[in-house]
Parts: sequence; structure tokens; C-alpha cells
Amino acid sequence: MQATPPQQKLGWQAYDLDHQAQALVIAHRDKRGALTESHKMRMSVAYGLERFWGEHLRYENSNKPEDCNKGAYWKAVWVAVAKILADANLKLPDAQGRIEKNDTEGIKATAKAIWSMDPENQQVALMVLTQFCDALVWWTQRYKVKENSD
Repeated sequence: MQATPPQQKLGWQAYDLDHQAQALVIAHRDKRGALTESHKMRMSVAYGLERFWGEHLRYENSNKPEDCNKGAYWKAVWVAVAKILADANLKLPDAQGRIEKNDTEGIKATAKAIWSMDPENQQVALMVLTQFCDALVWWTQRYKVKENSD
């Protein structure tokens, strides 16, 4: 007797957003300053994909290790969302997080690619990013290690 293959569901798929957000928070919880960014990420979604993507570049310009942690977290979130969207056949520019602060041509090309995305795909990407950031905030509130203020 052969098992029947599972039927493909139509419509919204959860794409494991909550579990992936939890894993990211756990991976970054011991990196000083990183998790404070979860709330900032959620607020920045309103400014659009290009601004969200570019935030890691601002932190990469700093010499402070804490800022490097923050930049790495922003980049990791972008890469995670890009992977989630790729599973839904929607491609985000710089999906591997390879563009860095000194790559002016790469920055210009990535920004142009984001601005050139189909508006419907931009909206879908923003909705998924919003939900992902909501999950990051949730898990941050549960797992964040209180930092000493010495």
C-alpha cells in the first residue's frame, strides 16, 4: 500500500517564521547590543525594504564591537527573510548578505534592485518582514540577557 503524497496547500503559508525568528534571537542573544535592535527593526519596516536592508551598513561603519554585533544581526535578519521569501518564489536582492560598507557599486545596484521590485512583491516582502520582526520582538522579550550597566 502506497502512501498518498501530501497535498499542496494554497494561499498563505507560515513558512516557519516563528521558529526561524526564535533561532535568530537565540543565536544573537549573547552578542552585546544585538537584541536591542529587534524593536528598532520592527519600527523601521514602515520605512521600506531598501532602508531596512541598508541599516546594517550604518553599523558596519562603526569601530565599536557592539555596533558590529548590531550590524550582523540586521544582516542575518535580511538573509533569513530572503530565504523565507525564496521558499515562496520571491527573490530579495542581496539575499546572501554579501554587500558590505565599502562596496559602493554593490550598494547602488542593491538599492536599485529593491526599488525596481514589482510593487506587489514589495508589499508581500514587507508583510513577511513585518511578521518576522514581530516574532523577533516576541522572542527577544523572552530570551534577552539583561546587560550590566557598568
